[in-house]
Amino acid sequence: MSSEETAAPSKATPDDDGMTWWYRWLCKIAGVLGGISCAVSGVWNCVTVNPLNIAAGVWMVLNAFVLFLCEVPFCCQFIEFANAIAARADKLKPWQKALFYCGMALFPVFLSFSFTTLFGNAIAFATGVLYGLASLGKKGDAVTYARLQHQKQGDEERMAGSANGAPE
Repeated sequence: MSSEETAAPSKATPDDDGMTWWYRWLCKIAGVLGGISCAVSGVWNCVTVNPLNIAAGVWMVLNAFVLFLCEVPFCCQFIEFANAIAARADKLKPWQKALFYCGMALFPVFLSFSFTTLFGNAIAFATGVLYGLASLGKKGDAVTYARLQHQKQGDEERMAGSANGAPE
């Protein structure tokens, strides 16, 4: 075993990404469902004579493999480097995962636009969207927002008063 594989189980996912435990699980479940839909649709897409459909189907099966490898590496226990890749994927920031997953899901749709590629990659794309929303951060509290609005209104009144020539 390499040093990365032994270090991977000792370090959990970073908590500084701002994701709650339930949102992290939601993203992982969406990744698993996206992988299943990509795999099934990819195999179905390969049953044709059109070479672009076959290429899109192979890419979709590859997407499914990558989604399973990054989100649920215990499904890929027969691959010895799965834990190392999963550890590296966990170190990625949510916006990087979002860009990666959405890009992976869009490529087969551009390659061969059909219902199979569109709906097969929809959940994988939604996984990327969920990670993208996580990169926006937590919602602010109402007290801080009200304070900022009150300060902004006071600044606008002062600016309007000084623009009219009125002394402060």
